[in-house]
Amino acid sequence: MEKRLYKIGQGKMVDGVCGGIAKYFGIDPTLVRLAWVAFCAMGGSGVVLYIVAAIIIPREPEVF
Repeated sequence: MEKRLYKIGQGKMVDGVCGGIAKYFGIDPTLVRLAWVAFCAMGGSGVVLYIVAAIIIPREPEVF
C-alpha cells in the first residue's frame, strides 16, 4: 500500500494538517506543531502555508 498524506480527523487541533504530516513521517504531532509555531514566528509566512495546506491536503478517508 502506498503512503498518502491526509489531514487527520481524530486528534486534530485546528484542521488536522500538522497531525497528518506527523502521521505521514511517523513522528510526534507535538513536534510538528512546535516547528510550525516557530516557522510562523520567523516571518509569518507559516500562517499562509498552513491555510494553503488545509485547502490542498485531502481529509483522511473514514473507515467503518
